[in-house]
Amino acid sequence: MKIGIVCYPTVGGSGVIATEVAILAAQAGHEVHLVSYDRPTRYRDDVQGLHYHAVDVSAYPLFRYPPYDLALATRMLEVKEELGIDVFHVHYAIPHAVSALLARQMNDGDLKFITTLHGTDITVVGADRAYARPTQFAIESSDAVTAVSTFLAEETARVFATNYPIEVVPNFVDTERFQPGSRGKFWARGEDERIVVHASNFRPVKRAGDVVRAFAEIARQLPARLLLAGAGPDLDHALAIASDLGCSDRVECLGAVDPIETVLADADLFLSASETESFGLSMLEAMSCGVPCVSTDVGGIAEVLGESGGLLSPLGEPRVMGRLGLELLSDVDRHRAASRAARERAKEFASARVVDRYLDLYRRVIDA
Repeated sequence: MKIGIVCYPTVGGSGVIATEVAILAAQAGHEVHLVSYDRPTRYRDDVQGLHYHAVDVSAYPLFRYPPYDLALATRMLEVKEELGIDVFHVHYAIPHAVSALLARQMNDGDLKFITTLHGTDITVVGADRAYARPTQFAIESSDAVTAVSTFLAEETARVFATNYPIEVVPNFVDTERFQPGSRGKFWARGEDERIVVHASNFRPVKRAGDVVRAFAEIARQLPARLLLAGAGPDLDHALAIASDLGCSDRVECLGAVDPIETVLADADLFLSASETESFGLSMLEAMSCGVPCVSTDVGGIAEVLGESGGLLSPLGEPRVMGRLGLELLSDVDRHRAASRAARERAKEFASARVVDRYLDLYRRVIDA
């Protein structure tokens, strides 16, 4: 197949999954063309059959904001005409699905596209009055729609009052790449300090401040260090809270880490305090490294953790989250069991198993 994949290039879950789908599809022998305004974070030049096409956005004085959606639609049409793309797979509804719809109309209706919903494109952006109607129209104009969790599929139906069929295809993890490190967890590496990790884009919805507050509860009773991986608008706020709570000497800011598994492999605990999370890809990658997770009980998190991948805390209760983390980090036997269970749970989301479902969906749409 000749597959076009459209995504944001940043470290968020949608861009990561889109790029990993592209890589695995190319490795399976398909011709894959990634379209975005910059090279995706996990893009690889050494994969045969994988190609990148930049979207050039012109900035005219007339425009307060450059019209990326129009430039993207034009680039998609060009790639379709030049390379004979069989199907486009657009990740994140706004503006990608709308751009795909415009590209189809400019090509006399001859352009098939699948839309994958990842979370905030529905729960935040799509729910905004300014974007709700075009989001719904683009979804219902897609040749197929998938969502990364049952929660998100149901939330989409509720928010947009639509009966359009949405297939749940979860996010996935390369369990060979993301696996426990050689140093082992705290009970195996012969040291007292526990390594706690939080990885995100540090947007307000991630509530990084609550992560620090939960860590402070842990650090009061155990030798521990918090590693913050990623960058975003709330990072400085989180560091300021660490200073206020007197634990800034135990909080380390790593920035955007690539590859992230170098941080996760030897970690002992992953914390997530998000107020909405449709899946939680960073947690799945941590689980694959044998890292138990403590997360707020929101969105599709429970679907990812299952009964053994971690513990759930009420939203906005960092002290509770901290206490749950302490339960794991202060009991060697319990932590060892939780680590093994997290790794086994992650194997249920192994890359090959999930990507095969996308490839099957591509064939169905092409043949329809």
